[in-house]
Amino acid sequence: MVNLNECFLPLSNLPEVSMESVATKQILIIEDEANLRTVVQTCLETLAGWDVVQASSGQEGLLVAERERPDAILLDVMMPGMDGITFLQKMLANPELQAIPVIFLTAKVELTEPRKFLRLGVRGAIAKPFNPLTLHYQVATTLGWDSELG
Repeated sequence: MVNLNECFLPLSNLPEVSMESVATKQILIIEDEANLRTVVQTCLETLAGWDVVQASSGQEGLLVAERERPDAILLDVMMPGMDGITFLQKMLANPELQAIPVIFLTAKVELTEPRKFLRLGVRGAIAKPFNPLTLHYQVATTLGWDSELG
């Protein structure tokens, strides 16, 4: 389990984030575990200055994505009801949402098969558990936003 307090450890060894360049990014986290959604939101807002919106299911995620049009989506693969793969298929079938980049956030990730993710239309995957202090760098690097950090 990720400790929320880890998000507030001193970051003297990491470069400072330029809040002016990244403050406009909005991330949608779709995750059925409330504690994990809170950790992700706190870390991305605190460490990167991004706006984070949450959804607790794939169905809710579709509604939030349609309403908010986020810059990127962090998507849990294994969820009750509509799983991440079904969400992704529905999202990609919607012309208004299909350009939004998606990163899987999952404990079942096989990082040795990046071609599988590309075939699905996913930009990448972040394995759970993740380091909350570097999550924003993982997201930024995967999306090509890393030049906006630091």
